[in-house]
Amino acid sequence: MNTPNLDLEITPRKVPVTILTGFLGSGKTTLLNRILSEEHGKRIAVIENEYGEVGIDQALVIDADEEIFEMSNGCICCTVRGDLIRVLGNLMKRRDKFDYVLVETTGLADPGPVAQTFFMDDEIREEFSLDGIVTLVDAAHIEQQLGRSDESTEQIAFADVLVLNKTDLVNGEALDRLEARLRDMNRMAQVVRSERANVSVDTVLNLAAFDLDQVLERRPTFLESEYPFEWTGVYSLHIGRYELSLADGPDPAMSLVVVSDQGMDEAALREGAEWCVRRYAEPAELIRPGEEIPVGKHVNLRLDSPGRKSFFLEVDTQVRVGLYAQHTAEEFDLQLTNADGATIRQEVERTWVAQHEHDDEVGSISIERDGDVDPDRLNAWLGKLLSERGVDIFRMKGFISLAGESRRFVFQGVHMLFDGQPDQPWGDAPRRNHLVFIGRNLDEQSMWQGFEACLI
Repeated sequence: MNTPNLDLEITPRKVPVTILTGFLGSGKTTLLNRILSEEHGKRIAVIENEYGEVGIDQALVIDADEEIFEMSNGCICCTVRGDLIRVLGNLMKRRDKFDYVLVETTGLADPGPVAQTFFMDDEIREEFSLDGIVTLVDAAHIEQQLGRSDESTEQIAFADVLVLNKTDLVNGEALDRLEARLRDMNRMAQVVRSERANVSVDTVLNLAAFDLDQVLERRPTFLESEYPFEWTGVYSLHIGRYELSLADGPDPAMSLVVVSDQGMDEAALREGAEWCVRRYAEPAELIRPGEEIPVGKHVNLRLDSPGRKSFFLEVDTQVRVGLYAQHTAEEFDLQLTNADGATIRQEVERTWVAQHEHDDEVGSISIERDGDVDPDRLNAWLGKLLSERGVDIFRMKGFISLAGESRRFVFQGVHMLFDGQPDQPWGDAPRRNHLVFIGRNLDEQSMWQGFEACLI
């Protein structure tokens, strides 16, 4: 009896991904450290997105030498998909070293664009599956955060699991009221209470909980992408040299990607937009007036000189190009002309409407200084700072070199609450202070001066 030759194709198992979110100071790093330190048999790759130019969380996460990947370019809603695609692509080159991915978002992030990544990008969708979204909730501060931040509301609405953390800071009756409010905001999520993020790993990993259909019921626009650009113009160009000129506008620079062979229908524009998401995640090449704009690269056009600024495109074959610009053409009176000075009109234009607004008053301050700190001076400075500006300081964290202490002092804080303890020994490492503050209308110069006065 002949045995049939069966050509069975085994589909590799997708890598599960958990998104860990929660407003500033809710306990995400504490939970992350708990997950990494427990014996659960999983090899976890961690991706972090930090708010501000200088990241610090990697220095506060244990056992992070080969597990942590940082994205520290600020606005997660605008650039996260391109950055996340890039980092996940690099991870897949070392697929044998992990079997689970945990993405920790900045506390100022709407988790929606992060979750979108696992459905909008074909390559990522084939390799990864979104296992669930876990949102930590600061029981002591969530009420005031919900009144001041849309992001905290979105984080709760998207959650598959809500970890109601810091329950030791709130009495039982207030906790019951708060949990009832959370359940009203998201009836689909499981609510788990905790102190210091002390929850079972099984509560937050391997949930198989994210249901796209349910999300689309709650937010039909979930799969409507947010892009880091606002406008696209499509132009048909013949061989020759073209001048792109811009007048003064709202910014001293304009990010731009020029796409060749650009189609004009909606599907082609969407395809070009998704391609540009990856380009915008790359470092921009600085282009000054009078210089040539390369095709297919993310560039920053310098616009800080007075009057109209001219840049050039060199076309060596007849082509239709798409300009994917950070701002709309009207904001800079963008014009494209040929060598004879004739204006080239766009055949199609598309405006991409962002679904979020930035809070320009919110920012981050990073203080880095070598040397030892006098504990008494530090206490006096922090006490005064928190009493005067604590309401506006959403989050603070970092590590300090205290005089006479062989271990670095790690601290975290939310508004007026401050918590710190000695951590690992300095050993041969340079004794260096690194403090990060995130808040509204913070005075960077004053804070630097205040900390400098604490140094010995």
